[in-house]
Amino acid sequence: MTPAAPQGPEAAACPETLTGKATCYTGRDANGAFYAIAVPTHWNGSLVVHAHGGPDLGDASDPARSVEDLGRWSVMVDQGYAWAGSSYRRGGYGTRMAAADTESVRRVFTEAFGRPGHTYVHGQSWGGNVAAKVVEVYGGDAGPYDGALLTNGVLGGGSRGYDYRVDLRVVYQYYCRNHPRPTEPQYPLWQGLRPDSTLTSTGLRARLQECTGFASAPGDRTALQQRNLDDILAVTRIPERTLESHLRFATFTFRDIVSGRLGGRNPFSNEGVQYTGSHDDAALNAGVERFAADPAAVRDLSYDSDLTGKVDIPVLTLHAMDDPTAFVEHEAAYRAALEGAGRDRHLVQTFTDEHEHSALSDSEYAASIAALDAWVRGGRRPTAASVAARCPAYDRGYGTGCFYDTGFAPAPYASRVAARPGGLAWPAMTAAQEREWSRVAGVGIAP
Repeated sequence: MTPAAPQGPEAAACPETLTGKATCYTGRDANGAFYAIAVPTHWNGSLVVHAHGGPDLGDASDPARSVEDLGRWSVMVDQGYAWAGSSYRRGGYGTRMAAADTESVRRVFTEAFGRPGHTYVHGQSWGGNVAAKVVEVYGGDAGPYDGALLTNGVLGGGSRGYDYRVDLRVVYQYYCRNHPRPTEPQYPLWQGLRPDSTLTSTGLRARLQECTGFASAPGDRTALQQRNLDDILAVTRIPERTLESHLRFATFTFRDIVSGRLGGRNPFSNEGVQYTGSHDDAALNAGVERFAADPAAVRDLSYDSDLTGKVDIPVLTLHAMDDPTAFVEHEAAYRAALEGAGRDRHLVQTFTDEHEHSALSDSEYAASIAALDAWVRGGRRPTAASVAARCPAYDRGYGTGCFYDTGFAPAPYASRVAARPGGLAWPAMTAAQEREWSRVAGVGIAP
């Protein structure tokens, strides 16, 4: 499919939160990705390039997504930074694709408005994975990026960062037997959902309710529903309030990864995993579906989304300790990657006593980008305490709170997610394989 001709940037209405504070633009890049740009009335000369989360599913770029994200993170523009964000050229998984589209919108901005004094990349949720990949692919010493802010990031990478959803998919089916039902075509659960299924999110929610009564008050659940719910939550350690969203990901996004991006190959494994916490662990471990990953599929997913730790610019992270979607232990995985590469001097991690995934306090976002900017400009690496100390001054304006816990350190990633004994070993991609992967994935911007 040939991308549409590039468009813009052309003047557009700003989100309501930026009325009178900025001039906004929208357009479409050469890869077909829609984007949004904002330039503050009182621009400080620097740019924040935003990588959005998700991934959203669908075949086409969504023109509304980048505009909505501009509204969500208008605090950056309010603080004087220009902002640019891509909707990505299509929905569905593809970390390097999204990173390329993020780099593309930076180039669009530079061509239209000139090279900023400093350029920072920001990503939240899966966008944190995307932004971290931007750092590794495009952010070398002589690259265009000066620093990165990763907030509530999915930093464990695709090859292991979704293992708890793999566990949810098989544990759910063990107890519920309705996804698929015995009367429906059967398929291996690592597919998430068979490619030709017409199941919708609404239909999946109905099946989850049927099995667990999760949307009902406890007193309105049957005894079996309550036991099913208790066992699923205890074994997977997924919070009840995000059980449905995790199951959606383990259904529809897994289908996209396996059927849409990996040619039907399986990148997931639960061989040797010992599930614990249920009312009958022996029966669960004997009856749960087991499968082994295809090493080539793991290699390709790892190449796309795993993080090597090869970081040459300052990276500041902000993560809610009770993030119910991207567990805070993702931060431990990211630190381990940088330590393994000998680059942890480029990393400062901060944590807050917050309980949501999709949005944190505006006061903390403002303090974080200010701390990153000061680090880049002055060369002095901050501490978690010094970042937290900036927050009250911004909170006087935003009033959204400062919730830092400067003494917190996350436990290792393996403490939260059932270990895969032995792991997998696979050869690194050859140059020819990388070119073929890039061709199939449609990644059009070279580092």
